[in-house]
Amino acid sequence: MSDTTYLRSGIFLAPFHAMNENPTLALQRDMELLEHLDRLNYSEGWVGEHHSGGFEIIGSPEVFIAAAAERTRHIRLGTGVVSLPYHNPFILADRMVQLDHMTRGRVMFGVGPGALVHDALKIGVKAADQRRMMNESLDVIIQLLAGETVTEKTDWYDLNAARLQLAGYTRPRMEMAVAASRSPAGALAAGRHGLGMISIGGTSPDAMAHHAGNWKLYEQTARANGHVPDRRNWRLVTLMHIAETREQARENVRHGLDAFRNYFSDIATFPIIPPDVTDPYTWLIESQSACIGTPNDAIAFIEKLQAGSGGFGVIMELAQNWADWEPTKRHFELMARFVHPHFQQSRELRRESYAFALAHHDDFVSQSAAAVQAEIDRVAALGKAAE
Repeated sequence: MSDTTYLRSGIFLAPFHAMNENPTLALQRDMELLEHLDRLNYSEGWVGEHHSGGFEIIGSPEVFIAAAAERTRHIRLGTGVVSLPYHNPFILADRMVQLDHMTRGRVMFGVGPGALVHDALKIGVKAADQRRMMNESLDVIIQLLAGETVTEKTDWYDLNAARLQLAGYTRPRMEMAVAASRSPAGALAAGRHGLGMISIGGTSPDAMAHHAGNWKLYEQTARANGHVPDRRNWRLVTLMHIAETREQARENVRHGLDAFRNYFSDIATFPIIPPDVTDPYTWLIESQSACIGTPNDAIAFIEKLQAGSGGFGVIMELAQNWADWEPTKRHFELMARFVHPHFQQSRELRRESYAFALAHHDDFVSQSAAAVQAEIDRVAALGKAAE
């Protein structure tokens, strides 16, 4: 198993915004969130693509990432994810290579079949065809990013000696990942090409068992295609909100938890919280589907996910707007200050240095006192000699 002792941090920004929100200000706040996370040393942020339903309102992750890249310095930015059946693969690959240059290699290319059936139907794509189309597109994109020329005609695109005019900024290519949730299609596609995998669909014990099964499928497929599977390229999406106390965290999520539950029950393809649940907070806690608590609760929650999965490389929080803006920013600050260091070994040398100094404190104080007294005695002796 590859080393996953250093756990990177990220968010999955769909985004989710309640229907009573001003959409212009909501998008501005999403941008401010990425700027906030950049200052807090988050490793990465993935931006979604959705076109209907009214709740997830970013239609072009590439446009959003281009703007975010100009406002941030360190955080890596990924399409989370581009729905491949909605785009001509040649044009999409060309846009992503441009973005690779514009971000100086900070962009990541996340792909999937498309999560919302009503998105696909609006452009004449049948749900039954989405995964087949994703695979067709991904095969072509991999060839194009490798500098190959592609001539291929399907029932939805026609490429004639298609070759990118610009090589990528990142060599041999930008980092790529495939979304995997309930269907095995994502794990199979990622494994076939040796790409990363983003596990979406909850982190309850049942969901974790499903994700672990998808990872095994990924490993088998990767090895069969000559790739070396690496758990550091496995990203796990989960639900979290923390505050200084559990009581405060619970109070914070009253702001938007019901709207979030309603969207997944009424509009999204599958519910995160069952529609018959009257107390979503209690259900999330008791089903172990989310962490709503303190920094210590978050540490224990992530450790449980690590144990249940066998290890992964990035813990990605679903940006859900359960809390209002200020408590949301505070949540991410607490994560960066007190949770991430536990998984990134950034405090160990400091603790060892402190422990060493503490263990030898009496000796060091004694040596210091003796040195001071010796200097006092020396000066006093010089004074007497001068007399």
